[in-house]
Amino acid sequence: MKVAVEVLEAHDLMPKDGGGTASAFVEVDFDGQRRRTRTKPYDVNPFWNEILFFDVADPLDLPSSTIHVAVYHDRSAGGGGGHQQGRSFLGRVRLFGSSVAPSSAEAAIQVCSLDRRRLFSRVRGDLSLRLFAVPNSSKASSSSHSPSTTAAVPETHSSENPPPASKEKKVFHTVGFEPAQIRTKEFMNMEKNHSRSHHFRAEAPQPPAAAAAMHVEARPQPKSDYVLKETQPPVAARRGYRGGAKIASTYDLVEQMEYLYVNIVKARNLPAMDITGSVDPYVEVKVGNFIGKTQHVERNQNPEWDQVFAFSKEQLQADRVEVWVKDRGVLRDGLVGKVSVPLVEVPWRLPPDSPLAPQWYRLEDAERREEVGRGEVMMAVWKGSQADEAYPEAWHSDAHTIPLEAVLHTRSKVYFAPRLCYLRVHAIAAQDLVPSEETRLQPETHVKVQLGSQIRFTRPSPVRSLNPSWNEEFMLVGCEPFDEPVIITVEDRLAPGRDVPLGRLVLNKPRIPTQADHRRIMPNQWFDLSKPTFFSEDTTTTTSEERRRDSKFSSKLHLRIFYDAAYHVIDEPIQYSSDFQPSSKPLRKQSIGILELGILSAKDLVPMKLSNGVATADAYCVARYGPKWVRTRTLLGSLSPKWNEQYTWDVFDPCTVLTIAVFDNCQLHNNGNKNGNGSKDQRIGKIRIRLSTLETNKLYTHYYPLLSIQPSGLKKIGELHLAIRFTCTAWTNMVTLYTKPMFPKMHYVKPIPVLQMNYLRTQAMGVVMSRLARAEPPLRREVVEYVLDVGSHLFSVRRSKANFGRIVLLLSGVTAVARWFDGIRNWKNPVTTILVHALFLILVFYPALILPTVFLYLFAIGAWNYGSRPTEPPHMDTELSCAETVTTEDLDEEFDPFVTRKSIEVVRRRYDRLRSVAGRVQELVGFLATQGERVQGLLSWRDPRATGIFIVFSAILAVVFYAAPIQVVLVVVGLYVLRHPRLRSKMPSVPYNFFRRLPAMSDMLL
Repeated sequence: MKVAVEVLEAHDLMPKDGGGTASAFVEVDFDGQRRRTRTKPYDVNPFWNEILFFDVADPLDLPSSTIHVAVYHDRSAGGGGGHQQGRSFLGRVRLFGSSVAPSSAEAAIQVCSLDRRRLFSRVRGDLSLRLFAVPNSSKASSSSHSPSTTAAVPETHSSENPPPASKEKKVFHTVGFEPAQIRTKEFMNMEKNHSRSHHFRAEAPQPPAAAAAMHVEARPQPKSDYVLKETQPPVAARRGYRGGAKIASTYDLVEQMEYLYVNIVKARNLPAMDITGSVDPYVEVKVGNFIGKTQHVERNQNPEWDQVFAFSKEQLQADRVEVWVKDRGVLRDGLVGKVSVPLVEVPWRLPPDSPLAPQWYRLEDAERREEVGRGEVMMAVWKGSQADEAYPEAWHSDAHTIPLEAVLHTRSKVYFAPRLCYLRVHAIAAQDLVPSEETRLQPETHVKVQLGSQIRFTRPSPVRSLNPSWNEEFMLVGCEPFDEPVIITVEDRLAPGRDVPLGRLVLNKPRIPTQADHRRIMPNQWFDLSKPTFFSEDTTTTTSEERRRDSKFSSKLHLRIFYDAAYHVIDEPIQYSSDFQPSSKPLRKQSIGILELGILSAKDLVPMKLSNGVATADAYCVARYGPKWVRTRTLLGSLSPKWNEQYTWDVFDPCTVLTIAVFDNCQLHNNGNKNGNGSKDQRIGKIRIRLSTLETNKLYTHYYPLLSIQPSGLKKIGELHLAIRFTCTAWTNMVTLYTKPMFPKMHYVKPIPVLQMNYLRTQAMGVVMSRLARAEPPLRREVVEYVLDVGSHLFSVRRSKANFGRIVLLLSGVTAVARWFDGIRNWKNPVTTILVHALFLILVFYPALILPTVFLYLFAIGAWNYGSRPTEPPHMDTELSCAETVTTEDLDEEFDPFVTRKSIEVVRRRYDRLRSVAGRVQELVGFLATQGERVQGLLSWRDPRATGIFIVFSAILAVVFYAAPIQVVLVVVGLYVLRHPRLRSKMPSVPYNFFRRLPAMSDMLL
């Protein structure tokens, strides 16, 4: 068997000849075999299209083999003045044998970023390659893959030294790769059965009918399907505006999409078309087979529509656009007139140009081609891109199959979440309450505080009288605009579930002060309570002065109430929060950068519904960062939608997370209901990207796998194509942020308890969901819940296993150090042990070198790891999430709602399993408590003999340490610990035996 390395092209190489160019060639080294391509002189973007073949001695070793690819500048060809010999290094990549495809037909292009050879090497650009295997008897067929293969004679340079060992792999791939075990099986099958077929797969092929399934089939997928795939989309930011293809807009992270826009403004002087002497006009815009219609206007000869229609360039099936003005009839619509505009005469417009001014066009009779007495229509026709301001509100040609009222739910929108603020209510006391009954002089009173749907109660007053006191404080979540009043009611509990109001207070925003400084103490106030009969929730506009004038009710309520704007209201899980700004705008800091997100496209989406008997999906994306939410346009009936929409956010803290989610729109067939048809939008997948892991001013373009945990297991629903760039505008401020607290100062001066914080977070999520649902089109509740990850705090066996795995992974470094030290003590490597002895003696006799050595070691490790730093954004890790090994029982428990709906047998089984797990945790906690109690038992005299031995031994050590220099003591102890195994017994040491015999309190437990 042979391995073929097809060298395609390179891009943006480093100039080396002094004239801004380079004469590049590629050298590939595999298993001691070295081949090179031809030299491409004077070109920093060279094309080779050459295939280099290498022999494979053992196909079983191929997945673990390494392929070294290096790019050099040929000085003899590139010049630079005189005849120079030798070559200059331009970059290198390191590939593994597991990335070799079984055949040429299955090999995808791998775009690899060039890596530097040394820390300070100047390297840039990328290299495109294809790797595939070729059977021994298929040389002739494999050589026909490229016409330039026969012309490219490989050169073997066995006399040259092999390239130095490469650093950690830093290569991005356009497709995923299967595990090494599957690849090994394929290569062995290819070596045995190459005469029958050149296409090999370890798993059985899927039937064609599986593509039309309404859910994801539970089939095993290779782990490579869950990785990022770097791409090279033709966007302006990556091409650098080469070739004059610059987009005249800020849309430089997405591909330009061309549209034909038709703006129908209004009409005038339309002729009467019915016996009533009027007309019910509407406009029909036709381009080929695509027809868009406006709303009809009842009995109006001078109607106005102001409707924009957008037709994609791919859907232009005619050479002209026709605008028909028709009269809506009972049996048949009548034709008023039409306007025809050739597409060759339509002008091109791109922002920042001003909008195209509409013009009056005379309507002509479609049959007689006359313009007499048909009226006029005002419209504008132009060609533009998705950067046009008419794009979000336009009717698009792919929406011709849905009702006109449902077009509202397909538009792209930007939402801003309301500014949230905590409301503090301190109920202190009340005076002169009037009881509900004359004989009830000792009422059981409590205070009820209500803000919107949030209701809190105080405990009953310990003083049962008409002058009760509570002295309790509550926190609620309010939001701007503060249009909901705060309703405070003093109630008397006559019986369980039966509360009678004794007085009520309604406070609007003007009467509630706002505090933004923790040093300012808000004063207490006495408020007049109105009789409950004078208050109705339907008449909240009645002012307190009018109620006080109409009633001489003298009850008073002592309160301290104010909006505390110095906090940041948490409305999402803290571990991936997108904002830490306080509620008060004067306390907010300036932005440190700009985050740009380009939502390009998606591919391989799973069908989510049936439309006219065809399995399809109506996908849209929602992105959230800080208070800004964005929603892309819904693309109908496409499993590979292309949005190409770009959005920007101001960044105030780099340690924040951007969340992007994809949904299937289920509100399109709603029969005219603006709020949708009641069906929930289905989840497709979610992606989180932490900004601190992104390099500044670098463009990231990748396909992100859309993964979803379903009751049947882990499923891949498709891939989302994103372009991300984080631009820093204030380097000094960004660096200083790493030294400052994450939350505002008030969170540390007056912290909120954890349980109360969780309650407030739940309330804040509800406020955000209710406010965004009031927009048009609404951002539905299920969408906000999925983006905010509302159920992240609920118990899940899978998440518990994942967190335990994180702890084990964290402690693996400690265990590795312990194993290394055990190897030193047992002299497994005598040279290393002797060096450790020497280092130990140096540090003992020169203690001033300890801290410099430690920090120098940390610096060296960090500098060494710089070459293997992550060069791609983070993404969902299925292995870390325990998503691939989770059982069906665990998933069924995870998707069970908080108030379980399972049968009593299932609940009993799960409870028994939880008891067994809790029992092991209980043993671990008891073991840790036992060790701590043994330490306390050293001086507690619970065991008189053990304590006596310990204090006598302590007195002896005190004399020894006083008489002997500390360096001598450390040397003796160190050499004793590191002594040779021949001088060490296999029995436990004396201190260990003494510690194990100390008493604990475990024998005192019942």
